[in-house]
Amino acid sequence: MTNSAILRQSSLVASKLTRGSTRKVSSTARRANNSAPVRTVYPQNRWSGQIHRRSAVSPLSLSRHLSTFSSSSPSSADVGSSQSFLAGALTAAFVAGVAGCAVLTGAPDQKNVTQSEAAFASFPSLTPASTIADLSENNDEELEDRIDSLPVYSIADVAKNNGKDGSRTWMTYGGMVYDVTDFVPNHPGGSEKIMMAAGAAIEPFWHLYRQHFASDQPMNLMEKMVIGTLCEEDQDKIDEAMEKIAEENDPYDLEPTRHPALIVHSDQPMNAEVPEQMITENYITPPELFYIRHHHPVPYLSEEDVKNYHVTFDLTQYGGKEIEISLADLKKLKKVEVVTTLQCSGNRRSGYNDVKKTSGTSWGQGAVSTAKWGGARLKDVLELAGLDDPFAAEDEGLEYVRFESLDGMKSSITIDKAMNPYGDCILAYEMNGETLPRDHGFPVRLIVPGYSAVRNVKWVSKVELSKYEAEGPWQRGLNYKTLPPSVTDAKSVDIEKMPSMMVGSIFSGITNLDFGKHIDASTAKSYKAGDSIMVKAGGWAWAGK
Repeated sequence: MTNSAILRQSSLVASKLTRGSTRKVSSTARRANNSAPVRTVYPQNRWSGQIHRRSAVSPLSLSRHLSTFSSSSPSSADVGSSQSFLAGALTAAFVAGVAGCAVLTGAPDQKNVTQSEAAFASFPSLTPASTIADLSENNDEELEDRIDSLPVYSIADVAKNNGKDGSRTWMTYGGMVYDVTDFVPNHPGGSEKIMMAAGAAIEPFWHLYRQHFASDQPMNLMEKMVIGTLCEEDQDKIDEAMEKIAEENDPYDLEPTRHPALIVHSDQPMNAEVPEQMITENYITPPELFYIRHHHPVPYLSEEDVKNYHVTFDLTQYGGKEIEISLADLKKLKKVEVVTTLQCSGNRRSGYNDVKKTSGTSWGQGAVSTAKWGGARLKDVLELAGLDDPFAAEDEGLEYVRFESLDGMKSSITIDKAMNPYGDCILAYEMNGETLPRDHGFPVRLIVPGYSAVRNVKWVSKVELSKYEAEGPWQRGLNYKTLPPSVTDAKSVDIEKMPSMMVGSIFSGITNLDFGKHIDASTAKSYKAGDSIMVKAGGWAWAGK
């Protein structure tokens, strides 16, 4: 995605004023030129990151760049403390997931790590809509006047509204201040993820979590939450820090090459589906045409990383040990092959948009594919790790097997599915008889036939026996819960009590229609609404078990 393509997602506030010939002028430049104040306007997704360098974020470089926030140049104690707070918030956005892995560049200390974040949902307005959104069809002058009339806050003011101790939840982005309090429960990725940016700037988060730029939904929603503007000095510091971060790192720089036939919904992270006419061309989907659903950059492992790769098995709650099982160890176990279909839980979502606007990727019917997976039975690997009596484990309340990915994604299945000799769960290292491609889980992924694809964790790094299902948005977040169709506002239900998506239901799609001799160019006009004709339809169907 080019810079110009990304910038088309700029917010209404930024785009309207930019068209009105208002441009960003730093406060330093204005003082140097002794010019009249000019309203600072920031493209909302400016820091989506398009620097093509093969480098990784490190805590050291972040600390160096973010030290600008602790400088003593401002005289206000409040501003000084806000800089310190902002530095911490920005650092947390990039460093919080160091234990995970998005890009491995060979050196052990060079890891660019991301944590989970789902795209914003386009739910009904949960806070009184700002008149900024209402001015979208009005002239630039009126919109600019409205923005000028908004209160100006410092980052210290924002930091006080971090959702704790009964306070509201504020965030900043692109020079604007937003009150997202009422949206927090509706965040598809779970409230804990959006709260990572509570009381702070969200630029560094969106630099990594670029699914926010895949559509205009996030900004359309945020426009209704605008409550003020951020003081220019604080926004300048955010911009400066983000410039330095972007110059050193692009976490998506080592992405695999994809087949041009795939229909791409977003390329950072990559989300792409199979063209519907190709879904049923082959029962087994060629790996290069298998649909792709990512939340983060694809992990990159050097030859040395692959050589030393292992999966950590933690059976300490069972009374066992924490051990490491290498890829070579997996290959020593009996190899089994399982043919199964994987489907994104949002497949065919776009069809609902004709009735009512939905949130998330607007998939057609191509987020479904079938492959022959080869690897070791999960049951065999767990027994190798020390789980010799699953019934005793279950009696002790250890009902779940939890999985963690190199990119920080977490998911779980029940122990009865994992240990069922007929459950066909495997830790796969092959796809259609060949080594797993990076896009589909290299070097090891979990395969859970009949379950939503989110349970088929790619890039497995850790397996754990637990009394509780996995934590995090992919297991407990709104996006992966089963809710009644009547629920459109998560505030009306207790998300914790809603079941997680597990076994797939019945799904199907029509990929071709044959009207035979009934309708052609010469006879089409002779038919009218209500007439019946014979049509031969072809397509696919899939159900879990």
